[in-house]
Amino acid sequence: MIRTLLQVVLFRDRSRVFDGFRFRRPLMVLVLAYGLVIAIVVSSAYVSNEEPDGWWPLLFAIIAGSTALTLHSTLLAWRLATAGLVAMKLLMPSEPSVLGSWQWWWYVAVLLAVATAHRGRVVLLVALITSGVVFALGRPADALPTIGILLPLILLGYAVGARGRAEQRFHEERDEKAALVERARIAREMHDVVAHHMSLVVVRCETAPYRIADLPEAGKREFAELGAAARAAITDMQQLLGVLRADDQRADRAPQPGLADIGSLHADASVTDAEVPAAVGLTAYRIVQEALTNAGRHAPGSTTTVTVDLVGGELRVVVRNTAGGPSRGGGGGHGLKGMAERVAVHGGSLTAGPTADGGFEVDATIPVGKS
Repeated sequence: MIRTLLQVVLFRDRSRVFDGFRFRRPLMVLVLAYGLVIAIVVSSAYVSNEEPDGWWPLLFAIIAGSTALTLHSTLLAWRLATAGLVAMKLLMPSEPSVLGSWQWWWYVAVLLAVATAHRGRVVLLVALITSGVVFALGRPADALPTIGILLPLILLGYAVGARGRAEQRFHEERDEKAALVERARIAREMHDVVAHHMSLVVVRCETAPYRIADLPEAGKREFAELGAAARAAITDMQQLLGVLRADDQRADRAPQPGLADIGSLHADASVTDAEVPAAVGLTAYRIVQEALTNAGRHAPGSTTTVTVDLVGGELRVVVRNTAGGPSRGGGGGHGLKGMAERVAVHGGSLTAGPTADGGFEVDATIPVGKS
């Protein structure tokens, strides 16, 4: 609790409102404009109603500054605003309530920013300190109703913020789970590619005594041990595959697709006939498959082009679609993450984004020599 108290009144704070919002910048501009307008109105009203003693710039700075600080540090904004309540009480002792008509417009906004941005203990301490300041500066008859209004507002702000944080955690956990599922899928598919190469090692080791004339006994034993080690490695990989496979998932006995199968996904695809490792071909196939699926889902009716070229020891896969009809939704963006995971296995890179004509392009570069 002491640490929380120090966090509220002393420690540096980086909590901000609108973090993660889609339209964050326009909202920030609106908040700054709101703080400026309220600061002008309050300082002008002070000059009109009180003796012109030159303190209006202080009021202007407190209101505008605390409102602007909510965009960068909500607790720092609350500290300045609470100090401003004390300053206003000293400058306007005739005010019956600590939160008069002027203060409600800016102090409650800062208080709500704190309530939405922080967790329970911090919000509770802020509520207690605020209630204490209001009670200490005002008369009990006026302070108690004010506190009775502030506390439900703080609770409402906290509920809204807690819901937003819970939703954010849900999306993060969902994305993490999707990434793990995709990595397991990639591992299962890569198993077939690696197992094929290991099987070739076994075959060559077992046939070596028949292919190589006058092979000494030591060489035969060496090849036999290498073949046995390769078979053991295949068995271990099959067991690992069983761990990665879901309980209700059956083994896929169909051969993994490659470059030659991309034509079945897109009839007009331009695909190089160069020989590439099977793992690279599989990755290229999956990228084209996912990109075309995304185009059909988010730009129905669009025209798509597929190009797969071997350039300087790297396989470049480009899938582009024009603008189409309204998106059907779905997907959640996991397809792009899955493509990036596949390319990263080979040490490649992937970029994806909208084109100038309103379409979308996926561009992947896969080093052939690292597979």
